[in-house]
Amino acid sequence: MKVLIIGGGACGASAAARLRRLDDNAQITILEKTHEISIANCGLPYYCSNVIDSEEKMHVSSVQKFKNLLNVDIKMGAEVTSIDRKAKTVTVNNSEILQYDKLVLAPGAKPFVPPVNGINNSKVFTVRMLQDAEKIKAHLKNIKAKNAVVIGGGFIGIEMAENFALMNGVKTTLVEQASHILPPVDKETAAFAQNEMRKHGVNLILSDGVKELTDDEIILNSGKKLPYDIAVLAIGVRPENTLAASCGLEIGKTGGVKVNENMQTSDSDIYAGGDSVEVEDFVTGDDVLVPLAGPANRQGRIIADNIAGYKSVYKKTIGSAVVKVFDLTIACAGNSEEMLVKKNIPYWKTFTYGFSHANYYPGATRTMYKLLFNNNGDILGIQAAGREGVEKRVDVIATSMRNGLKVWDLIDSELCYAPPYSSAKDPVNILGMHADNILKGFVKPAYFEDLKDALLVDVRSQAEYENETIEGAIHIFTPDLRTRYTELPKDKKVILFCNTGFQSYVASRILLQRGFNNVYSLTAGIELYKELVKDKDTQALKGVLS
Repeated sequence: MKVLIIGGGACGASAAARLRRLDDNAQITILEKTHEISIANCGLPYYCSNVIDSEEKMHVSSVQKFKNLLNVDIKMGAEVTSIDRKAKTVTVNNSEILQYDKLVLAPGAKPFVPPVNGINNSKVFTVRMLQDAEKIKAHLKNIKAKNAVVIGGGFIGIEMAENFALMNGVKTTLVEQASHILPPVDKETAAFAQNEMRKHGVNLILSDGVKELTDDEIILNSGKKLPYDIAVLAIGVRPENTLAASCGLEIGKTGGVKVNENMQTSDSDIYAGGDSVEVEDFVTGDDVLVPLAGPANRQGRIIADNIAGYKSVYKKTIGSAVVKVFDLTIACAGNSEEMLVKKNIPYWKTFTYGFSHANYYPGATRTMYKLLFNNNGDILGIQAAGREGVEKRVDVIATSMRNGLKVWDLIDSELCYAPPYSSAKDPVNILGMHADNILKGFVKPAYFEDLKDALLVDVRSQAEYENETIEGAIHIFTPDLRTRYTELPKDKKVILFCNTGFQSYVASRILLQRGFNNVYSLTAGIELYKELVKDKDTQALKGVLS
């Protein structure tokens, strides 16, 4: 059996390696149009700044290893220019014709480059390949950059901005057209990342885009002008579907190649995977693009299984992701609230704070969690922002989602516990308890956006209230509510708050059991409120000063 694989990235390389382990007699050839194969693309921002200090470390595998260990032939600089599905051949570099029994399309994606004047300036770069990083490193070395601008606030954009900011003497600005960075998460979670970036000197410009580039300045839609010595485009990627479309394979509405659960295209002898295909979203059932290394690797394995005759399926995508933002970690899985609203999907939400490990053991840090779920207890999404153990908890919840567990099952999750690592009630358990309380009507949740027209009651101690509170709030300590509850109105929305939400939950139970139906508990309390206000005030101040 002759198998041709177009593309030597995560999907293509995984397909080749798995297929060889399943079938030692197959003739496997990888056709890679560049001179790079099995590169750790996700590490490129860190290679640009020499956090990853050698090119060798960026190579996941090599041509020699594929040839010697796996007996896989690799043709570098081999660009497939056409596919003849009837003859089952591909044309390489407009000249060489190769026959196949099975064909795998794994060409990946290409960086989106907006059609604006000056975008082809020699000081403007994309970050997709090792050669891109090498060009950036060479440019930085030659010009001794003082002003770096990153255009786009997705994962790669955030990582590039961080690595520029860590270079001595480089003033870094990040421009994002949306109202917040990190599109897979919501504004509350993004606020933590935005505050962290500002803390480390990154100038954030939100709700603005690039209009034009000159040799010395980037001109934004707002009219702002940014001096730059280097600019990186990190606006996102587009699936590379040219070959698939030209040979008549079905292309989805997203622009990705259409595949079934076995990763077969509309031609049963042609498979496709990685950044170039669209897959089904786990929550919404919609076709989506998920340009992430984890799914690409799994899809390569699934393709190989099916070619070798072992039925294997791709079971939708949850989109689990994590990003380092200086000393902060942001992680997520499933859908964001913004996406659920856009899709008109009913949901509940709760915010909690959890310690990375037992708070009486030294070094514990807090993590903010946002859980999205529905009336049936289905988990729709999870987001978290913190310093330690963040992705650990998100991974647990992502795994729970994958296996169809409900929010109640989070309560029953038996997770490792010892004071240096967790608490007896892990944050995952607490999230399940919060959701359970909401669904059973034991608590009515309130959020940042609800505060404006409500009576606010600070239920912490007198000392805490005097130290800091939310403007306009009155003070009644939780134990005193049992005798002072008559001071509160029953005809107006009352929002109780404390530091992180537990005490206000207790206080709300006191009132709900005394006939109040208008009493709400502010989820994640004043701690989340302060983070959101800090982000909001900083943006407002920038607007005044600019």
